[in-house]
Amino acid sequence: MSEYQVNDNGYYGNFGGAYIPEMLYPNVEELRQQYLAIIQSGDFQREFDRLLRDYVGRPSPLYPAARLSERYGANIFLKREDLNHTGAHKINNTIGQILLAERLGKKRIIAETGAGQHGVATATVCALKGLQCVVYMGAIDIERQAPNVARMKMMGAEVVAANSGSKTLKDATNEALRDWINNPVDTHYIIGSVVGPHPYPDMVARFQSVISAETRKQLLEKTGRETPNYAVACVGGGSNAAGMFYHFLDEPSVKLVAVEAAGRGIHSGESAATTVLGREGVLHGSRSILMQTADGQVIEPYSISAGLDYPGIGPQHAWLHKTGRATYAAITDDEAMQAGLLLTRLEGIIPAIESAHALAQLEKMAFKGDENVVVCLSGRGDKDLDNYMKYFGF
Repeated sequence: MSEYQVNDNGYYGNFGGAYIPEMLYPNVEELRQQYLAIIQSGDFQREFDRLLRDYVGRPSPLYPAARLSERYGANIFLKREDLNHTGAHKINNTIGQILLAERLGKKRIIAETGAGQHGVATATVCALKGLQCVVYMGAIDIERQAPNVARMKMMGAEVVAANSGSKTLKDATNEALRDWINNPVDTHYIIGSVVGPHPYPDMVARFQSVISAETRKQLLEKTGRETPNYAVACVGGGSNAAGMFYHFLDEPSVKLVAVEAAGRGIHSGESAATTVLGREGVLHGSRSILMQTADGQVIEPYSISAGLDYPGIGPQHAWLHKTGRATYAAITDDEAMQAGLLLTRLEGIIPAIESAHALAQLEKMAFKGDENVVVCLSGRGDKDLDNYMKYFGF
């Protein structure tokens, strides 16, 4: 077993585990006991692969970005998760989890969402399978991601505003966990990132690993080599990065670069640069690295990007950071917005602001000229047009 994957006790090194209230134990234990047998079964795999192909539109293209490559002096490839149905990588995970929920006999689905893409992806698969759907979303995120809220409602989901704390992703997650405690028998909680109690971080990473599995095949076709020199992805909780890194973890020649949100500056007091500012602790059911005060209170994160506005990272990322297997960088709002505009002007692709953080990191990297660099373009920018327009005054 890879030292970077979860062990039998649900830990990545000393991160992970299941730190949960007693009321949630039966739900989480049911998942832990059954998830591997279910998702590894032939019946599950066939339906999962069929839906990824015929419904999501996979494989997503690996696009050689010629003008971007010229600018940075390397072969830049974009893994186009933005072209998936619903516009982001989130659908890979919700397809997997809805099939799992079905096989566990669950009739009601709950989810949390920040940027709204996971909420949309959850509402989408609930509509596909005819299951009740409740999505918790911070009141501030509901305002700044209005098109996604409308999409969820159109697909029949109930969107519930989280009005506590910072009214963003952390608070939506708290509300979803409360719901699950109150509805333990018929409800499955589709967590949208590689966070939460074991087995969620591993399960979500497995569903997202299709990203790096496809990338290996596509790179081989395009370059004659399965492995890139660099794999770059943005990190909030970290599911697109977990998927992008998954099949390269044990390839030391592949440099893994994860990009967090520095907000208005790492030390500005308005940031979500967890690996720089955080320390070890427990958040949302797992031991990881999170931003917290001296007495352990969670510090409110900030990012212009709703999907990176999270005070922690997934336990696997905490372990990759601690072991040095992956490099964790931080990009400010301004750097991300400029990178988003640059991609639009050079390649005619409007990225999600989350993905623009990963693109901005290219400005800070020095390449030798013939290196292959894969950037996970985790989502498209339709949901962020309002933010782009306000920022640039279009």
